[in-house]
Amino acid sequence: QVQLVESGGGVVQPGGSLRLTCVASGRFVGGIPAMGWYRQAPGKQRELVAMITTGGVPRYADFVQGRFTISGDNAKATVLLQMNSLKPDDTAVYYCYADSPTGYWGQGTQVTVSS
Repeated sequence: QVQLVESGGGVVQPGGSLRLTCVASGRFVGGIPAMGWYRQAPGKQRELVAMITTGGVPRYADFVQGRFTISGDNAKATVLLQMNSLKPDDTAVYYCYADSPTGYWGQGTQVTVSS
């Protein structure tokens, strides 16, 4: 059974930075899939933030606007999200996602951007 565990959320002032980490444990059938991050703010639908393929090709949501960087380590089954220039609109629960045929989600980590 695959489990995704996120860490690194917290409270930060506008303009600040946070780094989210997701570590996958267990075995993916077919090997490590593309992994990434989604977020869900109160009253809103879950939305894609960023994904990265096993070949290291990233994809970002338009709202990222160069502020976030996703990176992955296939050997460690880890994906990182470096978030800079955070805005209050970035406040949400951030979920790690593994894009395997089954699809796996982490439990989420809260990010709050507030002065």
